Amino acid sequence: MALSGEAGYSSPPFTSTSERYASMNRKTILVSMALLFATVSLSVAAASVSLPKGYAKWQKSKQQIVTDKKSLFYGIHYTYVDAKAMKAFKKGGPYPEGSRFVVEQFTIRDAGGKPVPGKKSMIVLMKKDKRYKDTGGWQFAGFTPEGKPSGLDPVKNCYECHLKEAADRDLVISKYSDFK
Repeated sequence: MALSGEAGYSSPPFTSTSERYASMNRKTILVSMALLFATVSLSVAAASVSLPKGYAKWQKSKQQIVTDKKSLFYGIHYTYVDAKAMKAFKKGGPYPEGSRFVVEQFTIRDAGGKPVPGKKSMIVLMKKDKRYKDTGGWQFAGFTPEGKPSGLDPVKNCYECHLKEAADRDLVISKYSDFK
């Protein structure tokens, strides 16, 4: 083992242990600040997501019923598609940047043996946005029935299922046949 002053050993750029700790502390602080900035940026971006105004005037699907109680989409839902997405939707994709889908989800209520929409349980937005590389170029956002961000996990709650169910349709699970 070479020691200071022996051939092959270069002394550290620090003259004392306290300088070494001060340098480590500065690096720790810089890394911590960078992580904090990234976390705040993501939180602000997530909080700034809002439902598109007037989406209820977009083309609306027929009533769709999911009876699997284990499904996130258990209940009755309707899909709204904006004009930009509709052209591609009719062909099964691919979708242009900015294409948007909104799903309104309702509980199932029994009306004389027939399932009908109950209370609104959630709203989901899916928007084509190439900045969202972790979710295949789509922004996924969940909202409460009142339209406030719900904290839905876009990877676990959305992307993984869309990838499994619709990789060949640019990740869009709904089909145009749901609108006829």
